[in-house]
Amino acid sequence: MLDFLSQVSWTSFMIAMIMIELTPGPNMGWLAALSAQQGRKTGLIAVLGITLGLAVQVVAAATGLAAIAGQSEIVFQALRWSGVGFMLYLAWRAWVETAENAPASSDLNASFRRGLVSNLLNPKALVFYMVVVGQFTAPEQGAIWLQILALGGIHLLIAALVHTLIVVLGSTVGNLFDEWRSKTGVRLGFSIALAAIAVWIAFSTR
Repeated sequence: MLDFLSQVSWTSFMIAMIMIELTPGPNMGWLAALSAQQGRKTGLIAVLGITLGLAVQVVAAATGLAAIAGQSEIVFQALRWSGVGFMLYLAWRAWVETAENAPASSDLNASFRRGLVSNLLNPKALVFYMVVVGQFTAPEQGAIWLQILALGGIHLLIAALVHTLIVVLGSTVGNLFDEWRSKTGVRLGFSIALAAIAVWIAFSTR
């Protein structure tokens, strides 16, 4: 059922997923600030909310992509170039975004809800699973929706691990971590890496 996994370009996939998760963004900034202010337990509860929100986006993307995949070459090319454009957008955001001072939640339930809702209402997450993760699927290898679920699940695991690391670092050295993600050299490095992924998508997909 999951024979397609042997056809995935795992090196490219893992590099893309890890770089995306390490790129400074809203979840990173909020988790670091929250953990620095309220501790590791609160931060880990927030990670659960974020992960659940992203899981819902994976299912939504898998369902939508399954319907789109049966359409024309025009639709395929539109998705392909949307993936390139989205990666370039992330590269730009990595360059222009600086540290954010997000307010900490007052209790564990609030932290969970904030992580859940913010990712449920984030259209970029849905686009990411459809047009970026979707680039690693192969229609000839079986159901697209199943491939998206499997690859999306792997991304969720990577995201949860990275977010947990952020919580641990944030609760330990919150201020230093916030300064790190504001440094010009760090943001430039992530921007170049994401732009390189966009170029890879443009030249490696059919």
